[in-house]
Order: sequence, then structure tokens, then C-alpha cells
Amino acid sequence: MKIAVIGQSLFGQEVYCHLRKEGHEVVGVFTVPDKDGKADPLGLEAEKDGVPVFKFPRWRTKGQALPDVVAKYQALGAELNVLPFCSQFIPMEIINAPCHGSIIYHPSLLPRHRGASAINWTLIHGDKKGGFSIFWADDGLDTGDLLLQKECEVLPDDTVSSLYNRFLFPEGVKGMVQAVRLIAEGRAPRLPQPEEGATYEGIQKKETAKINWEQPAEAIHNWIRGNDKVPGAWTEACGQKLTFFNSTLNTVGLVPEGEALPIPGAHRPGLVTKDGLVLFGNDDRMLLVKNIQLEDGKMILASHFFKGADSSVLELTEAELVTAEAVRSAWKRILPNILEVEDSTDFFKSGAASVDVVRLVEEVKELCDGLELENEDVYMATTFRDFIQLLVRKLRGDDKESECVIDYVEKEANRLTIKMPHQLFIGGAFVDAEGDKTYETINPTDGSAICQVSLAQVSDVDKAVAAAKDAFENGLWGKISARDRGRLLYRLADLMEQHQEELATIEALDAGAVYTLALKTHVGMSIQTFRYFAGWCDKIQGSTIPINHARPNRNLSLTRKEPIGVCGIVIPWNYPLMMLSWKTAACLAAGNTVVIKPAQVTPLTALKFAELTLKAGIPKGVINILPGSGSLVGQRLSDHPDVRKIGFTGSTEVGKHIMKSCALSNVKKVSLELGGKSPLIIFADCDLSKAVQMGMSSVFFNKGENCIAAGRLFVEDSIHDQFVQKVVEEVRKMKIGNPLDRDTTHGPQNHQAHLRKLIEYCQRGVKEGATLVCGGNQVPRPVTWTLCCLGPMPRSLAWPLASSPRTSTRLCMSVTSCRQAPCLSIHTTRPTWPLPLEGSNSPDLAKTWERPP
Repeated sequence: MKIAVIGQSLFGQEVYCHLRKEGHEVVGVFTVPDKDGKADPLGLEAEKDGVPVFKFPRWRTKGQALPDVVAKYQALGAELNVLPFCSQFIPMEIINAPCHGSIIYHPSLLPRHRGASAINWTLIHGDKKGGFSIFWADDGLDTGDLLLQKECEVLPDDTVSSLYNRFLFPEGVKGMVQAVRLIAEGRAPRLPQPEEGATYEGIQKKETAKINWEQPAEAIHNWIRGNDKVPGAWTEACGQKLTFFNSTLNTVGLVPEGEALPIPGAHRPGLVTKDGLVLFGNDDRMLLVKNIQLEDGKMILASHFFKGADSSVLELTEAELVTAEAVRSAWKRILPNILEVEDSTDFFKSGAASVDVVRLVEEVKELCDGLELENEDVYMATTFRDFIQLLVRKLRGDDKESECVIDYVEKEANRLTIKMPHQLFIGGAFVDAEGDKTYETINPTDGSAICQVSLAQVSDVDKAVAAAKDAFENGLWGKISARDRGRLLYRLADLMEQHQEELATIEALDAGAVYTLALKTHVGMSIQTFRYFAGWCDKIQGSTIPINHARPNRNLSLTRKEPIGVCGIVIPWNYPLMMLSWKTAACLAAGNTVVIKPAQVTPLTALKFAELTLKAGIPKGVINILPGSGSLVGQRLSDHPDVRKIGFTGSTEVGKHIMKSCALSNVKKVSLELGGKSPLIIFADCDLSKAVQMGMSSVFFNKGENCIAAGRLFVEDSIHDQFVQKVVEEVRKMKIGNPLDRDTTHGPQNHQAHLRKLIEYCQRGVKEGATLVCGGNQVPRPVTWTLCCLGPMPRSLAWPLASSPRTSTRLCMSVTSCRQAPCLSIHTTRPTWPLPLEGSNSPDLAKTWERPP
């Protein structure tokens, strides 16, 4: 058939293209005039094909069709008018001219919602069913006979855009083509529209889209989504007009706690929470709004309403800069009136319309390997600089849709303010464990609790593995180039270096590592490890293998190395950060994702590391960290069918159990670094001083908490006594104490259970006949006694104390919060009570003070 297409927009363009593919002859396209120098997509497409394009500003004047317009139309000889989307009023002289008449697309199930804002009113009225109609044009307003209708379910959180993009656009294009096919085949019906159920609503405009708060939450939600994106439901609050977008009634698990936002006329004030803006209907039910447009046009996350602008600007990689320039060129094509697209160029102030938003989204999709942007992303980042920042965050998998909130524990230590995360790290967010389970992590220097740490449960392992699997299979991590993956690891290493003092201090607090050693080894070697493996990312490759030439064809054999998927990493407590780095860096370099279980007694550097991965831009879900017990977390990782490899450092006994679990579950790969008993053999002809030095280093390096520590020393009989004497002399020179003191050479053992084991070994050795020549007991460490007053408070707490090797004591005065009784704090190295205080003015502590239970 010879067809005249009358309309506009991408929808009209798609209908035009499909009709031509069906073999119909489009004899002319009638569309709207160019706006701000930009042609409509339908007209552009037709011009490419050499089809006559007409851009009449109007078709009639004073109710009469313009003769020259009618003449130009009639000269085409169209047999059917197809109006896919038309905003102009077409005179009946044109409508009735073709032998087959005219058909029009309408985005509602007629006779319901006649008029120009049909999709809006479908949502505003809370219709459960939506759809479109294709009808024969007449002289009424959307009243012509029906040719074809298709319906769909309206989802609870559908907006105008989502309903249009999901069904009305793609199925509407197919429906128009089907309708034309029926007409060509002579099978097109003409079904009169019923008047029962017919409705007509006026066009929605900004001035009529103000929210009425005297209605239930569901009605408010429907009003907001029915006006999303155009014209936008608005209210007045905080002295300006606020427009709400992205509304939902799904508030399961939402805690309505946040900063109040007074809204005139609302049943209750809104609440700005971390999830968005909570609003209330007059039925006290909640709805949640996720985006707000300010009066100046800037779109923000509703959760950021009371926050300042985000000042963190991403530094772009070389590849990201190339992408940015490609996007800049796309902006130039969409905004022809702009001579140069600067960083400050505003998309909408430069003349862009809603159709240009769709075009930009599609161009970005082509430029960025299928990256899916939403229309609201463009509205939230209207300047080129902001748009590129948003785009790069999405490309990195860190679009800040919900900003990661970190609940830090802060400690003053080593002349630093140390900020430590203490929750599980799953899917790029710090979260509480299932059931809010926690445990104390202990500072081995003084036995005090550093903080409460989330204790992972089996369900948490499942969540972390699911996040890692999704990041591997569907996320950005598997799509970026190996070189870009390496750049991210280099950036992570740089951040670790910037925070090396903080990391080393946390190792000292949580693991008892001597600070100077932690700075050089625990942290320093971790940084070097990530830099080393970052360089490997783009050098992992297979090979071609020569084989016999089989007849009749020559064969080629090759190998290709691919990442295996989710890797479970179980690390020990002696080098918390370094052991994490050794295993994790290799997994990430190869393109895998990881779920890490740090040792239960030393979780804090791993959690600080997690924070740095966020700052580095590692995509969400690539790294997950679960403090917890080996029997729960480690076992579940070993058993989990979606974990493809386990890396474990620990005891031989546990290693055997892990190997068995890996075999029985899914025959996952496993790497085990298990216990050893390294010998050091010293002969009589050695340099004795050097041998003592090397022996001391082999035994005491990192407090002896070393996988290659010399667990056995074999010394030739003739130098045995001399060697032992020199060792004892050197041991007595060692400074054992606070690992943060710069002159300390040996910090506290990692945790209480390990200390008890060492003392037990000493005692067992003596029982079995060994001679104990030095040590064998815990070195006295500072202890704080808190004593409460029993009787009258002494008038003065200032008295001289005798210096004594048995006690190093200082006194201070404070008041307890529970009993409001005077409280005396005594810091001493003596672990038993009563304390021996000397001096003429010393009080009788045993009579005046008691230890509280």
C-alpha cells in the first residue's frame, strides 16, 4: 500500500521503519517543524531514505484546512494515513482523503482515558490493566471505531516511562504494523467504541500536578507515578517547589527514622532517611520517594536532601577519558546549536527535550557496550561534567544509587584518629549480620575490647556468595578489559599506601603486631603484592600447541585461561592483611570475585581494606568480607555449590576437613597452606654470633607467629651451652611491651588462646625433663583496677608513692555513672589484689576501697 505517515518522535520513526520493511511504500512523511535547529527523528529517518518530508507548522487556520497543504498532501496519492503519534490537529479533508482512511495509535484501552495524557491517567487512577488501542480516525476526540487493542498488567511501581518502555512502545510498534497488515489483507475490523466506562481527562500540566495530601498513601503514590516524568508531581516545602519522582509503596523493612521535612497540608511531616523520603497518607500508611527535583531543576537523591553537594570527583582513567570524549561528541550531535560542549554545558538549558533524553540514553548504550541508563539519570546530571561523573560511576559499578554508609568505630591511637568499619561487607555495603549477631575483638596488649564486630551466620555467607556470583556473571567486573582491571588494582594499592599508617596501627591494636614491623611487612608487602598482581592482569594468556597434522585438515590446538568464578578465602591471624593480599590480589588479577573470611580474632584490617576497595572503585560484589567462626563461615564456603575455589592457610587438621568438603560439594579447586615444623641446624664451625642472630630472628620474627618460624633448633653438642647462654643474653635485651612504642621489639601474642598454648608448651617441656632457662610465664602487663569507695571519701587522693619494681602506679579521680560513688582507677603492672602501696601517706586500700563485681 501507499502510506502517508503523519506524526513524530522515536515511536513514529520505528513505525515508519517497520512499515518499509513490510514492503509498503511510504509516499510521504508529515512531521513537526524543527525545534531549536533539531529535526524530529521521524523526519530525519525519512530524509535518509529519500522519502518526501513535510514540516507544516499548521494544517488549518480559522477552522479551515490550508489549500496549499491539502494540495501537497493529495499529490502523493496515499491510500492510507498512519498516525503513530501526532500532536497536531489534522483536518478531516486529510483524514478522509485516502481510500482506506486513517488509523491512529492511542496509549490506553479505549473508551477509557480519552485525551492527550492517557498514560498519566491510567496510573493516576490506579488501573490494574493498561494497554493501547488502534482506531479509525473520525471527527471526534479518540472516539473512532476500534481496529485493534492489546492490554498488559500495570505493575505497582510503574511510571509513565516504565509502562511506555516496557509495553506501550515495543508492542505498540508491532500493533501498528499488524493493523496495516490487516487493512492490506482486507480483514481489518471496525468495532464501535462502547460509551459505558468512557472517560475523558484533560492534559496534565505542571500547574495542575500539585499533590493533594488529603488522601491515602496509595492515591498519593499513584499521583506521583502518574506524573513521572512529565509534568512531575510537586509540593511546596522548605520555601521552594519540590517535584517527586520514583515513588514506591514497597516499604517492607523500612524504618521510618530520619530528619523531618515539614510539608504544608500533609498529614504528617516527611522523613528524609537513608533509603529516601518517606511520606504519609491520611491513612498513616507510608510511601517512599527516591528522587527529588529542586526548584532550580537539579535532580538529587531524596536521601541527600539535607546534604550538601557531593564533592568527591572521580579521577578518570585513560580509557574513561576516551569514553568521555565520545560522549561529548554525542552531546554535540544532539545539541547542534551549541558550538562547543564545555564541562559546564547544561543539557536542557541548551535546548534538549524529552525525546533527546531517549536519544542520549541510546547513544550511550552503543558507546558503552550496552550500559543501561535510565532517563532519570540524565535529569539527575544535567551538566556534561556531572553526566560524565555519573556515567563513570555506573561503568565502574559504583553509581552511588544508595551511598555506602559506614558506621565507624573511632579510636585515638599512635597520634592518629583511627576509623574502623566493624560490620560485614557484602555487595559493596557494610551490613549487620543476620540476627544482629556480634562479638568482641580484643586488644592483646591490655586485654580490652576494641569494639563489637558483626558475627557472620550461614545466611550471610549465602548472601555474600550470591553477590560475588552476580558480580562475576552479570557485573562490570567481567566486562571491563584486563588492563582496566589492573588500573583498579593499582588504584587500590595507592590507597593502601596513603592509609598505611592507619592500617599498621590497626594491625598493632588488633593483632599485637609491632608497629614498625607492620608498617614495613604487614602493610608494606601487601601494597607491593597488589602492585605486582596489577601488572599481571593483562599478561594472563593461553598458548597455541604444536600437534601432528591430522588428515585431511590441519588442526590447531590452543589453550585459553579464564577466571573460574567465586573464590572463598580463609586467612589466618598471624599476618591478617598480608595473607589477605597474597590470596585476594591473585584472584582479582585473574578476573575472579572473592568472599573473604578473616580470622575471627583479627578482622579489623580486612574491614578497613573493604572500605578502601570502595574508594578505589572496585565494583560492588567483587569483594565480600565476613568476620566469623571457621566452623560456620569457613565450613559453608567449603560446602557452597557456587564457590569454585577455596584458598586456606591454617592447621593440617582443618585443611584435611576443607579438602574433603570441597570434594564432596562440587569438586571445587582448593589451595592449602598448612602447618609445618621448620628446623634450623647449627654446627660447631659456624659464626656463633651470626648463628645466634639468625636463630633469634627465625624464632622471634613477628613474635614467633610466622609460618616459617624455626620451630626446632638443632645445635651441635660442643657449642650447645654457649649458644643457649648467648640466646638468653639476647632475649633479656628484648623490649617486650606495647607494639605502638617505637622501641618495642616483641609485642603481645596475638590472642589469649595462643598465649595459653605457649605457656602450656613451656610447662609440658619442664614436666618432660627440659630445663627452663628463661621466661615460661606471661610478662606482666598494665592492668587497670577500678575500685569503689566503701566508707567516707578520703579528703585527698594525692600522696607520694614509693618507686618499686613490683608496682608502677598512678592514681586519678572519677565518678561512676551507676552509683555516683567516688571511683579510684589504678594503673599497674601487678595482676593480683591487694596492691602493695608504700609511703607514709598511702591509704589502706583494702579497708577503704573494694573491687566492684
